[in-house]
Amino acid sequence: MNKSEQSRLVQQVVDEIYGAYPFLWEKFGQNGRERTEEDNFHHLDHLYAAYEMDSAAFFIDYTNWLNTVLTSRGVSTQIIIDNYKRLVRLLDETNLEDENEKRVYTAYLEQALEHLHTLAKR
Repeated sequence: MNKSEQSRLVQQVVDEIYGAYPFLWEKFGQNGRERTEEDNFHHLDHLYAAYEMDSAAFFIDYTNWLNTVLTSRGVSTQIIIDNYKRLVRLLDETNLEDENEKRVYTAYLEQALEHLHTLAKR
């Protein structure tokens, strides 16, 4: 995914999240929005690394770490699930230079979503 595609996708996801969860503004303010943007760039960077390594496990490990860090900061697993679902939907709606990369990202995100649902039930 090129930088332009990545930036556009991150902005769409973050705009949607902050539109859907106005309490995030109250709880975390502008700094929280900026951290959410950074987090989404990290999600995409880790998806790319997992794609390059052909390793869904790498992205699942990242997701475990992410869940631990964010829940310790007051962000629920459900918000992470929502974020990943938005990434899946928006990836599906986006034409990327590399359609195979998009397909793999979606598959890895869906596996991570299954894992997050398991964590959320605990």
